[in-house]
Amino acid sequence: MRLTYTADLWWKNAVVYCLDVETYKDGNGDGIGDFRGLTQQVDHLDRLGVTCIWLMPFFPTPDRDDGYDITDFYSVDPRLGTLGDFVEFMRTARDRGIRVIADLVVNHTSDEHPWFKEARSSRDSPKRDWYVWQDEPDPVDPKDLVFPDKEDSVWELDEGTGQYYLHRFYRFQPDLNTANPEVRDEIARILGFWMELGLSGFRVDAVPFLLEGVGGDPHEFLADLRAFLNRRDGSAILLGEVNLPYPDLMHYFGNGNGDQITMCFDFIGMQRFHLSMARQNPKALADVLRERPRPPKDSQWATFIRNHDELTLDKLTDSERQEVFDAFGPDKDMQLFGRGLRRRLPPMLGGDLRRLKLAYSVMFSLPGTPVLFYGEEIGLGENLDGEGRMAVRVPMQWSPDGGFSENPKVSVPSPDNEYGPRQVNVDQQRRDPDSLLRWVTMLIERYRESPELAWGEYEVLDAGDEAVLAHRADAEGGTVLAVHNFADRDAEVELFLCGIDDSKILVDLLVDGTLDIPADGRVRFTLGPYGCRWFRVAEPDQLPEDASAKGS
Repeated sequence: MRLTYTADLWWKNAVVYCLDVETYKDGNGDGIGDFRGLTQQVDHLDRLGVTCIWLMPFFPTPDRDDGYDITDFYSVDPRLGTLGDFVEFMRTARDRGIRVIADLVVNHTSDEHPWFKEARSSRDSPKRDWYVWQDEPDPVDPKDLVFPDKEDSVWELDEGTGQYYLHRFYRFQPDLNTANPEVRDEIARILGFWMELGLSGFRVDAVPFLLEGVGGDPHEFLADLRAFLNRRDGSAILLGEVNLPYPDLMHYFGNGNGDQITMCFDFIGMQRFHLSMARQNPKALADVLRERPRPPKDSQWATFIRNHDELTLDKLTDSERQEVFDAFGPDKDMQLFGRGLRRRLPPMLGGDLRRLKLAYSVMFSLPGTPVLFYGEEIGLGENLDGEGRMAVRVPMQWSPDGGFSENPKVSVPSPDNEYGPRQVNVDQQRRDPDSLLRWVTMLIERYRESPELAWGEYEVLDAGDEAVLAHRADAEGGTVLAVHNFADRDAEVELFLCGIDDSKILVDLLVDGTLDIPADGRVRFTLGPYGCRWFRVAEPDQLPEDASAKGS
């Protein structure tokens, strides 16, 4: 494919890396990660092949919800640095060719935000209508409770004014009234401010909640935000957290126009992936890939294995969810809200490097843009002593002694088990050719060399063995195949490659070697336990010199 085209729509085959500044690298020795520390580690992300960094909230906050309770949208939390430190980080990332997006958390504020303090000062306050108030609370609907372990209502009485305010999340996070034109204008100013400092877009938190209460057509607000973004920078994006069934989610792309959210996370595919891993059978994932709608032109799906929240399984049936719990989180302490897991993938898989390599090979080969959560590239574990979702938000592990901070009193402790810094760290894995870090680095390189995976028309193929997921992606005359064995046994693979015959060969992209294609287009080979292969369809005379050895 033409590089000018793929570079123009950079998000369609980007590699996005989500990190929390607070837990990534401490640059001043106070035990808390900061922008100075992060800036010193940008080269790690450059070597890995990351093209876009997604920053979790870094704004001033009382920190009752890990930074998602914001008191100032126009500054940096003093614990994490200054605006000057932020600008230096942005300059360094740009120098390495890495774009940066940040969390846009404007569905609510902290109750300590000056806006809310003014709003609750009087029913006649000019900021009163910036939030949502009622004289009486609505009846409690359990489905409305985002955090059922902490909250029993989404309405909280403000004793000073005698009215109730809406809070879809915690009671200390009052919801903004996005139906108010003044609030909409302020949100646009927030976007514009950070874009002037170099951001290439925003990950929009909890999009459906952002639109609740908006009068008229709620999607008009999203379209307005996207139009504002495009006026300021035509290459900027909105990455949306929209955990809804596909038919409902498609509206957030813009009803076929692609003029709202640029990329939406594929929560359905993620949950079916974990069900397939638990069953060691990819049918659940294959079925959903066949069902998944194609996004509007220039829009994209964002694929991921897990994110910074609980690993939600809410779109599975009760019995399916229990299968995943039984396989990967049987203890109640490993589960959260009755709908998800507060675990990272390596402990879920018992540290089996074969299955870890399989999982990331699947993720990078799926149609869409891959999103990594920090530490996934080295197999970072969780700390179940952390409260709730904080179990997975542990410090990044750079060296056997941790390397996160020189201060022994860090704000968040590392795992104290086989996933601790002595066993899992960047320094050691950079030197180990068989490490997960080296594997993920290679997958990113191959993914970037294979734009068909993100851009092409894809088809799930019959692989001749129920344990095998096989799919092909075709774009502008190029074809890439990905084949994965989910089982702990050999699999005999048989693929029918429609429209491809013995005038072509398959070049293995993960190991040196080729496969001949018979005249009837039926390719047969054996795939080992948890094995994975990526192939490019090529002319025999286009072979690189080091791929001339025939093999299976």
